[in-house]
Amino acid sequence: MIHPSTFLSRALLADAAFSGVAAVALTLGAGALAPFLNLPEVLLRETGLFLIAYTALVGWLATRSTVMKALVLFVIIGNAAWTLGSIALLFSGAVSPNLLGQVFIVAQAIATGVFAELQYIGLRKSGATVAA
Repeated sequence: MIHPSTFLSRALLADAAFSGVAAVALTLGAGALAPFLNLPEVLLRETGLFLIAYTALVGWLATRSTVMKALVLFVIIGNAAWTLGSIALLFSGAVSPNLLGQVFIVAQAIATGVFAELQYIGLRKSGATVAA
């Protein structure tokens, strides 16, 4: 367990807020967004459903006075993997998004990568290990 720095807590909270908005938009608006982005509705909706759970986890972590370092690292690695996976999706041929869909995928990949970096910086600024 560690004492998260204010920087880490804020980075996690910002990630939770961004992910929460995306979760609601994708879960409830998948049908409306799919034709505008030329992305499969099921991909958008299932991504939104995943983000609901992710938002809860990251929001919970952001509000703790002590956190498991491994759990924060899991979030950071997950964000980095999401970034790489999003870019890989564009090159995979599994989807054929239009220009707006490509911009959407790249923008959320960049945002997720920025969160990973901010969380890593925040983790390095965090306090020493706390006895459990």
